Amino acid sequence: MLQSRAMRVLLVSDIHSNMVALETILQHAPAYDVVWCLGDVVGYGPFPNECVARLRGLNALTLTGNHDQAALGKLPLSEFREGARAALEWTKRVLTSESSDWLAAHVPMLTLPEHHLTLVHGSPREPLWEYIGNDKLALENFAFFDTQFCFFGHTHRPIAYRLREREKIFRAEFLPETVKYALQPKLLLNPGSVGQPRDGDPRAAFAIYDTDAQWLTHHRLEYDIAAVQRAMRNVGLPPRLIARLAQGA
Repeated sequence: MLQSRAMRVLLVSDIHSNMVALETILQHAPAYDVVWCLGDVVGYGPFPNECVARLRGLNALTLTGNHDQAALGKLPLSEFREGARAALEWTKRVLTSESSDWLAAHVPMLTLPEHHLTLVHGSPREPLWEYIGNDKLALENFAFFDTQFCFFGHTHRPIAYRLREREKIFRAEFLPETVKYALQPKLLLNPGSVGQPRDGDPRAAFAIYDTDAQWLTHHRLEYDIAAVQRAMRNVGLPPRLIARLAQGA
């Protein structure tokens, strides 16, 4: 899976047990060869085992996220806000041993030198917890990876931060939808969230990355949000989590 041959990567992050959104992407995304997931497969949503099984069946290169670690009992739930904590308590109860074993086998950060890439859930400086949520934090994190590019998740917001070291220029760039975005050193890039977008757009977010041409396209897809909300109600997940799914917030 890590061979250096040219391939088109389906890049996803922060699925958060939203199988409906994940399956919509897998079925309707532009052509891809492999799947890379930047962590937080579970948490928030009603389909943790189903999402694990789907990624496992695809042999997806997958990182672990803070929600994944908490669902395994490796992070204290007291570190999470009330709604997230309640969803994690439910997730811990329903995770199968097979799902837990698969989630436990992953790390929060990987370097793929053959693709000049670092993959991380949170940030290169703090792979599980830090949110790269503003220009200052992004600029600080360029010192913590040696590859040309770094793909990260965790914030649930699609964005790119570009550093041109020679000119000392730094800027944040919102990813245009379906337009080829050329990757140029040095770059931090977030594809957005599959199952819990927080940029005001409730559609599932993902990207297609061409490892040979080194361009990426950002995509959004509508999915059956109401079906996920019904499933969340059926298992007793917090009403606030159910409502925000349709708000993209």
